[in-house]
Amino acid sequence: MPTRVSPLDLLELDSLLSDDERDIRAVVRRLVDSRVRPHVAGWFEEGRAPVRDLARDFGALGLLGMHLTGYGCAGASAVAYGLACHELEAADSGVRSLVSVQGSLAMYAIWRYGSEEQKSSWLPSMATGEAIGCFGLTEPDHGSDPGSMSTRARRDGDEWVLHGTKMWITNAPVADVAVIWARSSDDAVLGFVVPMSTPGVTANEIKHKLSLRASSTGEIVLDEVRLPLSAALPGADGLRAPLSCLTEARYGIVWGALGAARDCLETAISYACSREQFGKPIAGFQLTQAKLADMTLELQKGYLLALHLGRLADRGALRPAQVSVGKLNSVREALEIARQCRTILGANGISLEYPVLRHAANLESVLTYEGTSEIHQLVIGHHLTGIPAFA
Repeated sequence: MPTRVSPLDLLELDSLLSDDERDIRAVVRRLVDSRVRPHVAGWFEEGRAPVRDLARDFGALGLLGMHLTGYGCAGASAVAYGLACHELEAADSGVRSLVSVQGSLAMYAIWRYGSEEQKSSWLPSMATGEAIGCFGLTEPDHGSDPGSMSTRARRDGDEWVLHGTKMWITNAPVADVAVIWARSSDDAVLGFVVPMSTPGVTANEIKHKLSLRASSTGEIVLDEVRLPLSAALPGADGLRAPLSCLTEARYGIVWGALGAARDCLETAISYACSREQFGKPIAGFQLTQAKLADMTLELQKGYLLALHLGRLADRGALRPAQVSVGKLNSVREALEIARQCRTILGANGISLEYPVLRHAANLESVLTYEGTSEIHQLVIGHHLTGIPAFA
């Protein structure tokens, strides 16, 4: 009888990684196994997680902004960052979201578009997890169409005045700083570094979530918030700036969603090999093996695509449309894998004693945040035909 292999070992995909990449993955996995896995079901059930403690743990390991350079950031490769996201989301999507929003949205926006003063003031403490950031782009009435944002920034002498509301903002209730995007009086899209302690800034936690419950999510209300002129991101040039930040974060999702799928599949295989019905393990039935085979096939295909995109990124050749291909595929297939794994676990699949339905619930959010599947289909369609179909 052949010995059991894990889904990603079937094609010996580890052989495609360098020793350093495997070492980084192992370090992240050990941290997740000790710091997250024993507690995450309870965090999910309670609807809260120790975000600040986790941020410091992740910062100590160099995971926050790990693909950025300077200012205390690790300067790791895109593939290494992807592998880290893979391991983080294998534990929980909400935990990976903490790292993604901190590093690929808030820190990246400051690193890429900020002044030297803004970078020096915020990035070192964000890299260690002592300061937590969030990214204010989405609004209550403007999700997939950020170009229609209604948050306004007007110039008043030597100050900017911001007014508006941002919604579904990860980390907002615990954040020290927000990168806020707003339209100026001449309709230009501008970015601002906004300390959350600034008068007029209020963060309201969003409760009663059925997904990403181990993540802190909030609404940011900006009521005539006055900022110095130096708060504006000098390098941000229109809507392309926040969209480029989303591309950074979406790349992490390409890897991360597959981590959730891997955890579901490993759980289902283990369960099926030990659960007996009709006198033998359910893993010995043809229908169960067909499910496991099909899910493993899609997981491996997604992993190969993610690795290809990572290699492109490390060569400086990755394009936004290619990230859309990866995000669309990874999340769609991961969600289907989670649902199929739930069927293998039967009634036990709905229990928090197993991670499967928790992953499925989380992936329902990942499916629609940072670009819905429909938006990514349209991005791909635009590149295939040359015809935009967004309106």
